[in-house]
Amino acid sequence: MRKMKTIRQSVLFKANPHEIYEMLMDSQKHSGFTGEKASISREVNGEFSAYDGYITGLNLELVPDRKIVQSWRGKDWSPGHYSKVTISFEEVKDGTRLTFIQTGVPDEHYDEISQGWHDYYWIPMKKMLET
Repeated sequence: MRKMKTIRQSVLFKANPHEIYEMLMDSQKHSGFTGEKASISREVNGEFSAYDGYITGLNLELVPDRKIVQSWRGKDWSPGHYSKVTISFEEVKDGTRLTFIQTGVPDEHYDEISQGWHDYYWIPMKKMLET
C-alpha cells in the first residue's frame, strides 16, 4: 500500500473571489498566468487539463466565486490514481483568502507538488492580479 499525504495551504490575494475563481477556471486566463496550454470545462463532471496536459482531472463540484473541487492527477502518477483538490475562497478585509486542500497525494510526489502550487500557481497569480 502506497503512502498518501495531504497538502494544506492558505494564500491571501489582493483581489476579489470572482477574479481568482476566473483565473483558475477560465482556460485563457489560466494559460495566461501559467504560460502553458490549459483546457478547462466549466461544468460539473467536465474534464480539465493544464500545463500542456501534465495535469488532468474532473470537476466534482463548482460553486462560482466560492469553491472548486476536482479530481486531479499528474501525468507521471500511477495509472488511475487521482487526488482530490478543494479550493475555497473567502472574502476578507484586503482581498480574498484562498484555502487549498489536496488529499491523496502520493508520498513520492508530495514535496514537488506542494512546492509547485506556490511556484506555478499562487506566485504567478499574485503577480498577475496585483500589477
